[in-house]
Amino acid sequence: MLGSLPVRVLDDRYRAEALAILDADPVANVFVGSRVHAAGLDPRRLGAQMWGYMRDGRLSALCYSGANLIPVAAGPEAIRAFAERAQAQGRRCSSIVGPVDAVGDLWEILAPYWGPPRAVRASQPVMATSAVPDVPADPGVRRVRMEEFDVVYPACVAMFTEEVGVSPNSGDGGVLYRARVAELIRDGRAFARIEDGRVMFKAEVGAVTPRACQVQGVWVPPDLRGQGLSISGMSAVVREALRGIAPTVSLYVNDYNTRARAAYRRVGFAEHGSFMSILF
Repeated sequence: MLGSLPVRVLDDRYRAEALAILDADPVANVFVGSRVHAAGLDPRRLGAQMWGYMRDGRLSALCYSGANLIPVAAGPEAIRAFAERAQAQGRRCSSIVGPVDAVGDLWEILAPYWGPPRAVRASQPVMATSAVPDVPADPGVRRVRMEEFDVVYPACVAMFTEEVGVSPNSGDGGVLYRARVAELIRDGRAFARIEDGRVMFKAEVGAVTPRACQVQGVWVPPDLRGQGLSISGMSAVVREALRGIAPTVSLYVNDYNTRARAAYRRVGFAEHGSFMSILF
């Protein structure tokens, strides 16, 4: 009987319970939280399924199953149950992302069926700040205007390709990625310093909840790196985000990117935990 199964696909009847789990750690759960706050749990609006793990009749863990597979507040029993469901339906995601221990355990079960991955990012520190930076902000960093899309989009593609290892223009020709970049610009969550038609620094605020937001896509052209543009640029982005988007600003970064981690610390970010990403 479906109602007795420990994992079920959730709908809006579980919205309050799901948000209570997500808001218990608003920094780590900002991406999934942003989707649920905005769209609820109906799979058609969410654009994904939200799996719930039930213990003693109560919702105790979640797993977002869409373009990404993301476990939330999942202990060993929940991870095994989520892995069994994921194995049964087959791989539909392009990545598994989330807390190191949960993703590591999930991947250990799924690897014989889904492997090999294209890349494994074993340690990605999650960093956050709620304080206005004490380093100067770049006065040239501002919200991107829609008419600047064609200037900013190549920088977004360069960042994505460098970070993920494949171009967002592959597959569908960039239709979905272009739509996402345009959405962030329209929402006032894309920031850049543009000089003479060239992007000198850029970043976007991708996920937003009432309690936290997540910066993504931080990029400086390779020939301009090492000049402090990312420090002053991020100082500007954090100030704007704290002023009008959310009371805590977060991001996550690869552990081997020591230059970026140092820059974020200069701006006031501190480590909050660590993610792991399995990329397909």
